[in-house]
Amino acid sequence: MKILLSFLFMVLLATVHASDSKVYELRTYIAEPGKVDDLVSRLQSASQLFTKHGMENVIFWAPYKDKETGQDRMTYVLGHKSRDAAAASWKAFVADPEWHKLRDANEANGKVVTKVDSTFLVPTDYSPPVKV
Repeated sequence: MKILLSFLFMVLLATVHASDSKVYELRTYIAEPGKVDDLVSRLQSASQLFTKHGMENVIFWAPYKDKETGQDRMTYVLGHKSRDAAAASWKAFVADPEWHKLRDANEANGKVVTKVDSTFLVPTDYSPPVKV
């Protein structure tokens, strides 16, 4: 798993431009057993709400099974104008009644997400531009 995350960090850093003042947020979700399809559905719908609240959808990777733990995971990257902007966007997102409705419908048959890992990344001065 550490190798996969290291690879994802390298891919992300290789696609970010140094003159960007943005920060990037690498998010990895661990799905409850048997719930990966529900997680994919949730993130597809939530991506529109991310945009509504000022977050940039940079890339979503296909779900994968962690070889060490057997857990289903899904990783994606969001762009934010700054760390403060990220905090404000997430605060607005979690308070949004549309998010509550989406989450509640998505969890009608039980909890979908076991854990969320979030890491903020800042591009180096030698990173090439993002091509989104």
